[in-house]
Amino acid sequence: VRLVDSGGGLVQPGGSLRVSCVASGITFSSYNMSYYRQTPGKEGERVASITKDGGTTTYKDSVKGRFTISRDNAKNTVYLQMNNLKPEDTGRYYCSADLRDEPVFWGVGTQVRVSS
Repeated sequence: VRLVDSGGGLVQPGGSLRVSCVASGITFSSYNMSYYRQTPGKEGERVASITKDGGTTTYKDSVKGRFTISRDNAKNTVYLQMNNLKPEDTGRYYCSADLRDEPVFWGVGTQVRVSS
């Protein structure tokens, strides 16, 4: 099983980034998918989730209206579009493949830094 995160980088406040996660070795459409954010010194937090068919999405309050999670089951890929980024969005972003709302597989992570 491999979940490969990509798309992170350095962006100025107010900017946008799209991170992606490509899965292999699993039946992608059988899993809900999430993105977590890890910041040094803090517990990891789930920022967004999407159901298997993409029909339902949920977001952490602090990112609602700015982040959009989506998926393409034909490409085994989940995306997190991040707009109007803030310095507090800085962190390492990991995708996860979830069963019963719990992560069972993790991506390798991609670093996002929001700074002027």
